[in-house]
Amino acid sequence: MRRSEGSTRRRFLKSAGSAAVIGAVPVVSLRPVAATPDTMAAAIRNVVGTAAIQTGKVKLDIPPLVENGNTVPMTVSVASPMTANDFVKSIHVFNEKNPQPNVGNFYLGPRAGRAQISTRIRLADSQKIIAIARLSDDSFWSVSADVVVTLAACTEEVI
Repeated sequence: MRRSEGSTRRRFLKSAGSAAVIGAVPVVSLRPVAATPDTMAAAIRNVVGTAAIQTGKVKLDIPPLVENGNTVPMTVSVASPMTANDFVKSIHVFNEKNPQPNVGNFYLGPRAGRAQISTRIRLADSQKIIAIARLSDDSFWSVSADVVVTLAACTEEVI
């Protein structure tokens, strides 16, 4: 009699475990992210609102041709005296085709010394990069650069 109880208990636990696993596994739908220039424009409007964006004062140093999009060096600098009355409040970097159009937001102040940020970014494909600086008078200044990527980020296979 014990043997039949054990086998019944085992069958019950096996069934309960299977049901728990089936109920716990989420259904994941994989689809490519369709980033567009419109998403980048919406992200920019989210930062600047309805303010006018002028060109100039901002310099974007990024290679025009990169072999690998996984680590692209980038430096953004703004012509500003960085005094208590005239300084850069923030620098925002956007890209056109990555899943997230807002690459980064960097907040500065007069004590920063100079208005410059350096970082490395990932680029999913050849695309336009835009850097926008917000000055202490709440004006926005921008610059853009086109970058050609020969090997896009996130496409390398692990062997």
